[in-house]
Amino acid sequence: MTQDPNGDPAAPAAELGGRAFAALFRALKVVRPDRPIHPHGIRLVGELTRSGFNGAASGLDWLDSSGVDPVEARFSRSAGLPPSVPDILGLALRIGSPEKAADALFASTGWRFPARFMLLPKLNVEAATLTTLMPYRGRKGPVLLGLRTQQGRPAGDWVLGLYFAAPAGHWIKAGELRLRPAPEPADTAMRFNPLQHPLPDTGTYPWTRRLRERSYRAAQRPAGAAAHSAPNERKPMSTVTKLFNSPAADIWKVMADGWLYSGWVVGASRIRAVDAQWPEAGSWLHHSVGAWPLVINDSTRVTDVDPGRSLELVARGWPMGEAKVVIRLEDRGTQCLVSIAEDAVRGPGKMVPKVLRDALIGVRNRESLNRLELMAAGGAGR
Repeated sequence: MTQDPNGDPAAPAAELGGRAFAALFRALKVVRPDRPIHPHGIRLVGELTRSGFNGAASGLDWLDSSGVDPVEARFSRSAGLPPSVPDILGLALRIGSPEKAADALFASTGWRFPARFMLLPKLNVEAATLTTLMPYRGRKGPVLLGLRTQQGRPAGDWVLGLYFAAPAGHWIKAGELRLRPAPEPADTAMRFNPLQHPLPDTGTYPWTRRLRERSYRAAQRPAGAAAHSAPNERKPMSTVTKLFNSPAADIWKVMADGWLYSGWVVGASRIRAVDAQWPEAGSWLHHSVGAWPLVINDSTRVTDVDPGRSLELVARGWPMGEAKVVIRLEDRGTQCLVSIAEDAVRGPGKMVPKVLRDALIGVRNRESLNRLELMAAGGAGR
C-alpha cells in the first residue's frame, strides 16, 4: 500500500476499509444485483427548513444560513429484514433544485458520544436517531448532522428535527425536515451519493472518501454491468485520443446534455428520451440507430461517472449487441485531452475478431471526437 502523499495517518486504514467494503458489496450483488443493501424503500418528498445562525454556528455556511430547500428522499431498511425485526434504518436525502441538488445519507445510530459513530438496528423509526456517521469538513472543524423524529412516521406526514454537532459535542437544532409519501411509484430508482453531490460549501476529509468511494461505486453499479465489462478489463479496449482547444468544462456541458448525443455520437440517428438524472450512474438515454427508414430503437445507460472527468456507458445497438464505452477528460486549462475507449461486451459484435473490431471502432470514434470538438467549440450545451 502506498504512503499517503499528504501524510494522513488514517489513509492506510481507510484505504483498506474501503476495499473491504467494496468487496463485500460486490459479493452481496451476486444475491441482490440491483441494490445489495437497502433493497426496498419508500419514496418521499418534502421541504427542509434551515433556521440559520442562532448563536452557535456549525461552520457549514449552507447550514448556518436560513432558507427552505425542496427535498426528495428514500426511507429504507439496510438488510431488508421484515418490519417486525430490528434493522439499520436509512434515510437518503436529495436537497435542492435538480440543477444544484446535494445528497445526504443518514443511518440509525446512537445519539450520545461515542454511540453516534455506531450503526444500531432499530425496530421503529419514531424512537430512532439518525446521523451522517461520517463528519463533514467545516470551517470550525468536523461536523456531524443528525435527525430525530418529532412527530409522524414515513407512511404519513413525518416531521424530523435537524441537528448538528462536533464529534463529541452537544447536538444543536438547526432546522426541521418535513416529509410525506410521494405519488407513484412507491419507491425510487434514484441513487444517492454525497461524494458526487456534496452539500453546498461543505468539504469531506480524504479518509472518509477513501472509506466510502469504492463501496458506493460497487453498490450502485447497475446490475449486469460488472459481468459485461469484466472479460474486457484484461484486454485493452480500442482507444482514440484527441487534444481539444476547449476547456474540459465546455466539453462536459455537451456530454451532460443527453439530447445532444445524436449530434456527435456516430451511429445515433436521433434521441427519443433522456432520464432527468442524466448523466448520473444508473440513468438512461433512449436513442435510435441507423438511417431512416431503417432505424432501430435502443438505449444507453450510465454505469459510472466522475462529473467533468469521465463517463462510463453501456451502449446498446441490437442486433449488433452491447458495447462498453469509457470517455475521459484530462483538463489542461484552455485545452483538454479527450479519449474514448470502447469494446463489445455482449451480442454478435463480440464475435468479430478483435483486430478488425478495434479498427472499425477506432474509425468511428475518431469521427465522434471530431464532432464533439466542434460542438464544444461552438458553445453547444451552454
